[in-house]
Amino acid sequence: MALKIKAIPTLKGKEAERFVKEADKAYQKKEKTDFSKQVKIARAILRKANMI
Repeated sequence: MALKIKAIPTLKGKEAERFVKEADKAYQKKEKTDFSKQVKIARAILRKANMI
């Protein structure tokens, strides 16, 4: 049984401008994740298992 392909909605005008503005703001605000603590723990485990 074939499924009907739905059209993808597109933003136009002010809605598109607002979306881009909000996306840029969210991108600039995103936080960086520091995995250095987890890397140290993983290396210690691997060292103990003689894998590095």
